[in-house]
Amino acid sequence: MAATGGEGALDVLLWVVLPYVALVMFIGGHIWRYRYDKFGWTTRSSQLYESRLLRIGSPLFHFGILVVIIGHVVGLLIPKSWTEAAGISEGAYHVTAVVLGTIAGFCTLAGAAILVYRRRTVGPVFSATTKNDKFMYLVLVLTIVLGLAATVAANVVGETYDYRTTISPWFREIFSFQPDPAGMSGAPLLFQLHALSALLLFAVWPFTRLVHMLTAPVGYLTRPYVVYRSRDAHLGSRAPRRGWERTK
Repeated sequence: MAATGGEGALDVLLWVVLPYVALVMFIGGHIWRYRYDKFGWTTRSSQLYESRLLRIGSPLFHFGILVVIIGHVVGLLIPKSWTEAAGISEGAYHVTAVVLGTIAGFCTLAGAAILVYRRRTVGPVFSATTKNDKFMYLVLVLTIVLGLAATVAANVVGETYDYRTTISPWFREIFSFQPDPAGMSGAPLLFQLHALSALLLFAVWPFTRLVHMLTAPVGYLTRPYVVYRSRDAHLGSRAPRRGWERTK
């Protein structure tokens, strides 16, 4: 793992060292959480307390963030040469990415705003909110806002910035253990702040309710039926044995 010459110590710290710290915490944190806190591996659902705002905010947030994640996977992991080889021109890719990314970003932000408003204004939901939840929401919303601001500033109101020639190679080089900090150090400030907030989000992810995103309800396919028993005092025709009478 080595950086090219010409970068300062701060660039190496931010764009070489910090990504691996976040990656270790993300992977190691999930292993630790699953081993020592299986029963805490949950969203701690608050639907029982309030459902009207949840029915609006949750779909907006989850469908929006799903499109955002897909866009990041395509933009960061798939090289520009691959999409061009598939017949997708740079212009078509750019327009599609900006339009879908902006719409998905605003949907995600609107959904998050509704969920935060619900959590703050609904008494029982607010009472069930921990300091951990508040910090998680702060980092999550900050990451969404910075990502949306970077997209709009660089592609809608400002000059077009092609992150696929700088940020994307840097991101892929992390997994080959040869990250070049020059790819990020030359990026616009909003993109750098978005990347730093995302690294912080991934570092704290395993220790928050966000762990539920890595959970698939496969066990529901084979779990036994839930047995409901009647409270009817005249259940059955046989008299209960002594010592097994029903309590009242």
